[in-house]
Amino acid sequence: MNELTQRLSAGDHPVTLGGPTPSVAELRQRIEEFAHVSVKFTGTRGGTDLGVRLDLAATDLTAADFQASAGTVHLEGTLNLNGDPVRCVADLDLATLNGTGRLVLV
Repeated sequence: MNELTQRLSAGDHPVTLGGPTPSVAELRQRIEEFAHVSVKFTGTRGGTDLGVRLDLAATDLTAADFQASAGTVHLEGTLNLNGDPVRCVADLDLATLNGTGRLVLV
């Protein structure tokens, strides 16, 4: 297992919404239209921005109010990080677009 994968799969880490122009509107669009989001692990050197294919059955938007930019979203999806298949699990606060996340080896 890659060292970065191992580090990010050991407990929860600070994350933020990734991508070039992070916003609540972009997050909503990426979830609804593409089922793909960017999650940035901010505790690594320079940050690690990961593109995550969402598992919509495991993603929970019931506590989210996108119109008011309030509440939280629970995101889950898969990706390959440095050759390691992983599942990204992240909870983001819509007011700040920050939260916690972790990787789970698949």
